[in-house]
Amino acid sequence: IMVLTDPEFESSVLISSDEGASYQKYRLSFYVLSLLFHPAQEDWALAYSHDQKLYSSVDFGRKWQLIHEHVTPNRFYWSVSGLDKEPDLVHMEAHTPDGNVQYVTCRAQMCTEAIRNYPFPGYVDISSLVVQDDYIFIQVPTSGRATYYVSYKREPFIQTKLPKYSLPKDLHIVSTDEKQVFAAVQEWNQNDTYNLYLSDTRGIYFTLAMENVKTTRGIGGNQMLDLYEVAGIKGMLIANKRQDNQVKTYITYNKGRDWRLLHAPAADLDGNDIHCILPFCSLHLQLQMSENPYLSGTISTRSSAPGIIVATGNIGAELSYNNVGMFMSSDAGNSWRQIFEEEHNVWFLDKGGALVAVKQPSVPTRHLWISFDEGRQWNQYSFSSVPLFVDGVLVEAGAENQIMTFFGHFSHRSEWQLIKIDYKAIYSRKCTEEDYQTWHLHNQGEPCVMGQKQIYMKRRPGSCCMLGRDYSRILSAESCICRAHDFECDYGYERRADGNCRPAFWFNPSTVSRSCSQGQNYFNSTGYRKVVLNNCTKGVKEMYTARKQQCPNRPPKGLLLTTKDGKLTANLGSNVTFLVHLDEGDSLHTNIRLDFGDGTAVSYSNLSWTEEGIRHVYKQSCPLAFSQLNGKLSCCPGITAPVCLLGPVEHVQLLTPFVVIRNKEVNITAMILPSHSRTVTYFWWLGNSTEPLITLDGSVSYTFPTEGLHTVTVQVAAANTILQDTKTIAVKEFFKSLLLSFSPNLDEFNPDIPEWRQDVGRVIKKVTDFPEEQLLVAVFPGLPTAAELFLLPHKNQSEGKKKSEEELEQVSDIIISALNQNLVEFELKPGIRVIVYNTQLTLAPLVDANPRHSSSAMLMLLSVVFLGLAVFLIYKFKRRNGPCDSLHRTATPPSPHSSTSTGGALI
Repeated sequence: IMVLTDPEFESSVLISSDEGASYQKYRLSFYVLSLLFHPAQEDWALAYSHDQKLYSSVDFGRKWQLIHEHVTPNRFYWSVSGLDKEPDLVHMEAHTPDGNVQYVTCRAQMCTEAIRNYPFPGYVDISSLVVQDDYIFIQVPTSGRATYYVSYKREPFIQTKLPKYSLPKDLHIVSTDEKQVFAAVQEWNQNDTYNLYLSDTRGIYFTLAMENVKTTRGIGGNQMLDLYEVAGIKGMLIANKRQDNQVKTYITYNKGRDWRLLHAPAADLDGNDIHCILPFCSLHLQLQMSENPYLSGTISTRSSAPGIIVATGNIGAELSYNNVGMFMSSDAGNSWRQIFEEEHNVWFLDKGGALVAVKQPSVPTRHLWISFDEGRQWNQYSFSSVPLFVDGVLVEAGAENQIMTFFGHFSHRSEWQLIKIDYKAIYSRKCTEEDYQTWHLHNQGEPCVMGQKQIYMKRRPGSCCMLGRDYSRILSAESCICRAHDFECDYGYERRADGNCRPAFWFNPSTVSRSCSQGQNYFNSTGYRKVVLNNCTKGVKEMYTARKQQCPNRPPKGLLLTTKDGKLTANLGSNVTFLVHLDEGDSLHTNIRLDFGDGTAVSYSNLSWTEEGIRHVYKQSCPLAFSQLNGKLSCCPGITAPVCLLGPVEHVQLLTPFVVIRNKEVNITAMILPSHSRTVTYFWWLGNSTEPLITLDGSVSYTFPTEGLHTVTVQVAAANTILQDTKTIAVKEFFKSLLLSFSPNLDEFNPDIPEWRQDVGRVIKKVTDFPEEQLLVAVFPGLPTAAELFLLPHKNQSEGKKKSEEELEQVSDIIISALNQNLVEFELKPGIRVIVYNTQLTLAPLVDANPRHSSSAMLMLLSVVFLGLAVFLIYKFKRRNGPCDSLHRTATPPSPHSSTSTGGALI
């Protein structure tokens, strides 16, 4: 026994080795806030102190050793048997001296800085480390969004994949104990509900299991998810879902692949018929776990009594906390009956052979109720001569010692009372073979649950006998032939109204093959994956299972050219050392041609020997050009520019028109955050120029001389970093444009980020059924959602400009007619159909047209105003840095990875 003293008086621990007959006091040099004992070694413990220090003891608290200072509260874990090599390994989240947070591991008694390990390379978000079963989770801030990483069985961390636009505000790991991860995610547009996601076995790819699961705020202010995993039957869950301003209870037998409402009892306690017809009326259950571990809570199941569920609930159109009663199922939720009209706490005795019920502790009682036939009949017994407020019940485990201990108080001023009950006497004998019966698990008559026909051995209701030690619950489990309901939609796919899984609007299945290396294999998904732990065989398994295919030939990924000293300027005649980087796995399969831009070019078939770099001496001033994958990396030796910053630039956004007229001057603007006064140098790459235009102003004017798609890139030199943004502009002789609006349901799913606007624009292009090269769609920031559709002339202009203009007019009329008849629509997600409307027809800005404010220019101006307001609000109270130092910065060629933009998305 270990007892901690009150820290207000002294910091000590009292230890007894003789069941409390005597105690030895040991002084502590710290105040203990929490203790964590090792799951296997009973003398090993971790202690967390009031000053955020973590200590370890291997002799049951007699001696303590400091492990680490500045550890996050409740973010330390003992090793997991079978996964961690050392049984005394400690996982923890620790703070660095500069205020960052890292994931650290070390041994409990040997944790010096020299032998600490850092499994994740980089900093993590505070209070994000979770070590549970086969998984380790951490969270990292990326571009203002939370990004989650998982390590499965101590393998390297991999970024988890939620559906693209889940955009979590909050994420909790619900469970990890069935070879997959349940995660509750509160998304950007949710307040009091969470979405439930299920992962694959490795915990990487998550798919939606249920939307809008209700939460309940506990006494301590914590939000608890209304989700309950039924003990004893794998894959069975009950959840409360908010739908159309109502909360209803649903049940699943295949881990969230399918859900249905609960059938209400056919009759009430008095035998009167209950007319409750699905889906208008059903049974609803309260799913809160008790914050008092000695009370049963509103729902109870036990793995030792499979199929028995006892819960508080109501019958009606939705979940209610008024006029509630107690309900029970003996067949795993297929049928229900009412057992009490008032709320009770219910405990399982002798592996479900008997049930004990006591009224809620709000009123004192002298009686308890016992049932031997799974709640059909109840017998009343007195357990106290004086009514007792029951604060809790302890039920002793084991087959030989059947003891129940009631504890409570006679009044609010009295001391606690303990009443021990030996319920062994209620059983007259031990159970024999005649006292058992078989029970087939099923779902509304369907015998295959999680791919198996499962037969259980249960005690016959009413048999007043005690189970023996050799009692076995599962009699047999026979695999079923695989059918469609054994498979859920794979990552990136959604179940449509016809029951088939099809790609979500944001998912391109072909991108999976592009992410693997040449010479390797990948699994080409069919759109389905088998429910984890489902045991079905044959049938449609081969048709639905992903197929192994060889990775297609593709250019290398992660191609990057740098210099050894980090600069891309050089003096004539000096030796320049270049470093070529490729993602691991690509370097052995790639031929690279390096063009130095001065007439010298070298080809390499194997980059493994180039770790020391590639040396070259420039004898004449010229731009450096490096071409691969149609990409270009270029710079001008000798270009430097003064940069004077009052604080770091954190973001750059390029604002450009989407479509412009050839030979007509346009303004291009770069917005930087924060925007308070500073001297900044801008490097502009316009058209096909390899040399940048350098300005101290964030705006330039430019005239595009040729038609086509032109890339504009701006770089901003900022302290020790360079920020970049890139936009594509379509240059044409003339064009037509239409302003588009959408049915209001689209706004509910608009997170107002560039990627979403790009994907929606791609969907609009697809449903308009117009040649792709002649159509551009720009979805604008903000709400309500609006877009501009650009109709471009055909590339072949040999037939004359006038005829092309006439063709555009005809196509415009056709599209307008379809829009006005509500013929243009798309399915954003299952059950969410969005109609596209024509808002306004704008005049075609021709080469000889008078200057006018086009719709795209006006919306761009509005986005500038909006962005400026956001800058003011975000950075108004930020403190500026110290005095401006004299700095020099070299221009760096455009990188293929540009910064995130909040402007309109051009498709």
